Amino acid sequence: MRLFAATIATETNTFSPLPTSLEAYKECVFLRPGEHPEETPLMCTAPLWVARKRAKKEGFTLIEGSCFAASPAGTTNRKDYEFMRDEILGQLRAAMPVDGVLLGLHGAMVAHGYDDVEGDIIEKVREIVGPKAVIGVELDPHCHLTLKRVKLADIIVLYKEFPHTDVVERAEDVLNLVLRTLRGEIKPVMSMYDCRQIQSYPTTLPLMRAFVDRMIAMEGKDGILSVSIGHCFPYADVPELTGRILVVMDKDKKKGDALATKIGEEFVSMRGKTMPEYFGVDDGITVAMEFNAAPVVMADPADNAGGGAPTDNTTILRRLIERNAQEAILGPIWDPIAVRLCFDAGLGAEFALRFGGKIGPTSGQPIDAKVKVVGLKRDCHQSFGPTQVPLGDCAAVRVGGVEIVLITNRTQALGLELFENVGIDPRTRKMVVVKSTNHFMAAFGPIAKKVIYIDSDGPLSRDYRKIPFTRINRPIWPLDEKTSPALIF
Repeated sequence: MRLFAATIATETNTFSPLPTSLEAYKECVFLRPGEHPEETPLMCTAPLWVARKRAKKEGFTLIEGSCFAASPAGTTNRKDYEFMRDEILGQLRAAMPVDGVLLGLHGAMVAHGYDDVEGDIIEKVREIVGPKAVIGVELDPHCHLTLKRVKLADIIVLYKEFPHTDVVERAEDVLNLVLRTLRGEIKPVMSMYDCRQIQSYPTTLPLMRAFVDRMIAMEGKDGILSVSIGHCFPYADVPELTGRILVVMDKDKKKGDALATKIGEEFVSMRGKTMPEYFGVDDGITVAMEFNAAPVVMADPADNAGGGAPTDNTTILRRLIERNAQEAILGPIWDPIAVRLCFDAGLGAEFALRFGGKIGPTSGQPIDAKVKVVGLKRDCHQSFGPTQVPLGDCAAVRVGGVEIVLITNRTQALGLELFENVGIDPRTRKMVVVKSTNHFMAAFGPIAKKVIYIDSDGPLSRDYRKIPFTRINRPIWPLDEKTSPALIF
């Protein structure tokens, strides 16, 4: 049995001021066959990594393709996307014949001329391998679960958790289902229900936690192979942006259709109930200051690099400084120039520094302050589940009672190492401000005495009605009150 595995992935915010080119992939994941590290999967590479671990033991041959992934930002350059895609397709042709293909994708990647990158890739893979080969795909739940990819793939499994702590487990699911299909044990069929809604669904909150746990409990019983919840990615102006439910059933399409409809109707009934409470900037700071335990973790989702934001908005930071906040830390601020200046000045130096507020109007005004350099470290990383996420060179500076972590590799706050790399222990601080929507909860949730979500004036508005969509299919909630959810596949 021969399997081919590869990755091409990013999450595209079509409103982002940050274009994505080949250089962005080279800064994140840009690996040719055989170059993937043994220790841990990287962004969207879990199917390849899992298959490598199991190939010899389970008696199949794995042919590794290239792995390309970039941090979320704007639309990918067309020429660069086609270069990466065609390299992987060329490797697949060279590997033929194959019995199956494992694709580690994101699901919300957009390139110039390609609204549905993943659908394009799956279509071209299918043309090469033919109708009998089994195509298994792992996707992020913040994806556009398009009809095209569901029609062309045999098995699609999405991560269930937000924060995404289960990427390896879901890659195991994909591989298991592909192998079982090839061995004749199952015959997967997929059903999909379109909920016609845009919403955020953190699985750390009770309603979604219970919903996901029920989905997990269904799997492996009564012919149910997999249940996936497509959250959607709200910051992409593409036609098939919507929340969808995907069921993979063994043989029985009619039963899968009924189950997808039942789950989808329940998902629709949860509209407006799955997001946390959001505070304004000053109200959030006041709540944190008055809370009588520490640390208070304060999330800034509107300036989250994980959604394609620059991560250099200064609004919350400015108000912390102006209000003389003490024992407060904030990170990350993406500002490679400021990091360079801090290294030039040296540890312990005090000097006038301008930082943040660089990329556009939603970045706010830069901070001009006399800072003290309190931490410096080269080539840093932070943990996110089993993966290591590069931060680049990092510097920590203090302004009054606030310490700020500056980074050179744009990313969101994920692991405690974001602060620990530069000598700051977040457990000992009163206020911990993290630029992240919910992924921070995996590491920062367990240490927090309280978690506060703040809706700042960063580019990722939490009110989806304020996003200037022009191309998405309507009607859709909450842009429209009346919608028509339905089984569509």
